[in-house]
Amino acid sequence: MSVDGPVVVNSTISIPRHELQLRATRAGGPGGQHVNTSSTRIEVVWNVAESRALNDEQRARLVEKLGSRVDGQGNIRVVASAYRSQARNRDDALDRLAELVRRSLAVPKARKKTRPSKASKEKRLLAKKQRSEKKSLRRDAHDDV
Repeated sequence: MSVDGPVVVNSTISIPRHELQLRATRAGGPGGQHVNTSSTRIEVVWNVAESRALNDEQRARLVEKLGSRVDGQGNIRVVASAYRSQARNRDDALDRLAELVRRSLAVPKARKKTRPSKASKEKRLLAKKQRSEKKSLRRDAHDDV
């Protein structure tokens, strides 16, 4: 991923870099002297509410799907600290942001109503009748009276 170019979400949507806020902080956890002195953790913040990369329909869908991930100001925050390198964490965070937006904007296919065929109904009823007969043969003759 290029450092200056937009973050490509899909063929129609790209997030311009000037809309993203990137911040490097010190990563927590084990790692000894290296982790204590270097700011390799990357935090990417993107304001969905004010972004020009989305139309109103896409913005509404994104806010609906990512309701818990969008804060009060309309920001989405992605944090990456898996790698020791700041550059790799930055690329990872931007990739994860793009994937998150891509998945959220995917419109599910509408379910097409179907009916069971006549043959499948007959097959089901025949199977029920056979089960019923099998169970009725297990009963004693005096149970029916």
